[in-house]
Amino acid sequence: MAQASSLPADPFPSFAKNAALVKPSGAMKSRLLILLPFFAMLFSFASAEPLQVGAAAPVVSGVTETGAALALANVYAKQPYTLVYFFPKADTPGCTKQGCSLRDAYEELTQKGVAVIGVSTDGVEAQKAFKDKYHFPFTLIADKEKTVINAFGVPATMGFATRQAFLIKDGKIVWADYKASTDKQAADVLKVLASQK
Repeated sequence: MAQASSLPADPFPSFAKNAALVKPSGAMKSRLLILLPFFAMLFSFASAEPLQVGAAAPVVSGVTETGAALALANVYAKQPYTLVYFFPKADTPGCTKQGCSLRDAYEELTQKGVAVIGVSTDGVEAQKAFKDKYHFPFTLIADKEKTVINAFGVPATMGFATRQAFLIKDGKIVWADYKASTDKQAADVLKVLASQK
């Protein structure tokens, strides 16, 4: 006669059976509800796909550091090239180096027909203060709603755009820098321009 086993019928109880054993407190539920939108936002922003070389440049408008609307299509039409670069936050060390790199090479860039536009999620006042403090001769877009950031497919983490740059010619992306340099941004662009025909 077979001997009865002392093991339970299901030696690996499922999560569903054990879930009823753990009941979160009211405070824990509140914390989870508060954190859930934060994590959803964090991961949704990190999933954007940046535009590729050869793609059409986005025809989108933004608000400049002066509070005026700026249609990027108008900028594309005025110069042979447009550099749209993205940075996380105004007046932080890396973003300042990136902007100063472009400022210091601005004369050479404009001689080669490049219009420069910087974009971040900072507000109009922060962009104006950043531009004034470092004497940037180019436009900064205050993209709090992420209209331009999303149009270019630039990923954002915790609400900040990642550092990227796109060079546009004849309405098309001709160069994309998905890990844009800080103090070498202008040198990278000038190398690309030297190789363009």
